Amino acid sequence: MSDWNPSLYMQYGAERSRPAAELLTRITHEHVQSVVDLGCGPGNSTALLRHRWPDAVIVGVDSSPSMLNEARKALPDCQFIEADIRDFHAATAPDVLYANASLQWIDDHYTLFPRLVSLLNSHGVLAVQMPDNTLEPSHVLMREVAYEQNYPNRGREPLPGVHAYYDILSEAGCEVDIWRTTYYHQMPSHQAIIDWVSATGLRPWLQDLNEPAQKRYLARYHALLQEQYPLQEDGQILLAFPRLFMVARRLT
Repeated sequence: MSDWNPSLYMQYGAERSRPAAELLTRITHEHVQSVVDLGCGPGNSTALLRHRWPDAVIVGVDSSPSMLNEARKALPDCQFIEADIRDFHAATAPDVLYANASLQWIDDHYTLFPRLVSLLNSHGVLAVQMPDNTLEPSHVLMREVAYEQNYPNRGREPLPGVHAYYDILSEAGCEVDIWRTTYYHQMPSHQAIIDWVSATGLRPWLQDLNEPAQKRYLARYHALLQEQYPLQEDGQILLAFPRLFMVARRLT
């Protein structure tokens, strides 16, 4: 997949940072010396961690060189490592592993989550937020257009679900706090929805298409969005965006 676009990603930086901040408020672990931000992106979530624990060692991990370049410029007092989350091993066991909108891109959470818990320090915390929107029109329509235009399915798999994550994490030896929140983002147009998802969920669908094919795909996607997302009385569009949160604390 082509590298991520930090500018496009941060076009909706406030909306993307809001769940990151809300996840952080549910972490009660205060005596924190080491934090790892898994999938740190351009550093917007890492900045929240730095503010919360100013004396801790903060390490950001991402596989995107362009994202890491932006993060390093924004937060020179933090460490940033280019690595795949699946292969990452901390030099010292962290007190907090924090993953905001990153783990949904990785398969096999039944293996991944216990491995992440095993990396934690004693009584450490794994804090995770993931978009849970594969059944929302914004993402259903991506698959529908690909099917209509005879393109392969490149969407991410649905998340296992609340009950599965509770079992995964409790069986890994954690006390689990888990919840789901639906945000309703005010979008000024249907094109704005495309701009939003182009930075994340739409990327895999477009990556292998030439320019004419991309234009054809996006034109059809835009038309279907107009059918599924009505205008409010003031002309705005409400984009429902469910997100799944969990905070798991090791019991040993």
